[in-house]
Amino acid sequence: MPHLHMEYTANLTDLNADVALMRLNNTLVGSGQFAAEFDIKSRAVRVETFKVGTALAERAFVHVKLALLSGRSAQIKKQLSESLLAVVQDLCEWPSDVEVQLCVEILDIDRDSYSKTAISH
Repeated sequence: MPHLHMEYTANLTDLNADVALMRLNNTLVGSGQFAAEFDIKSRAVRVETFKVGTALAERAFVHVKLALLSGRSAQIKKQLSESLLAVVQDLCEWPSDVEVQLCVEILDIDRDSYSKTAISH
C-alpha cells in the first residue's frame, strides 16, 4: 500500500512516465506516511483515445489517483494530494498550444476487506 495510478493523454509527448512515477514515489516516501518504500506500487497509463469537454481546441490531462488504506485524516490526505500535484506540475515543459488539466484524487480502500501477500524467492 499505497497504489498510485497515473493516466495521461498521448498528446503530452514531453512527459516521461518512468521519471514521473519515480518522482511521485519519492514524494510518497518523503511524506513519512508509509512504512516501507517497497509498499508503494505505481503505474502509468498513456491514454490514446480521450476527450476533454466539447470544444475543438486541443486539450490534455494528467490524472493521478492515490488509493490508501482507510483511516488517514482529511488533513493528511490533503497534504498528500497537494504534494503530488506539485510534482505533477513540474514533470515537464507543458505545451503552450494545449490546454492541460492536472489533478490528483485520493481514494480510501476499506482496510477491513483489503488483502495482500508477498511472494519472494
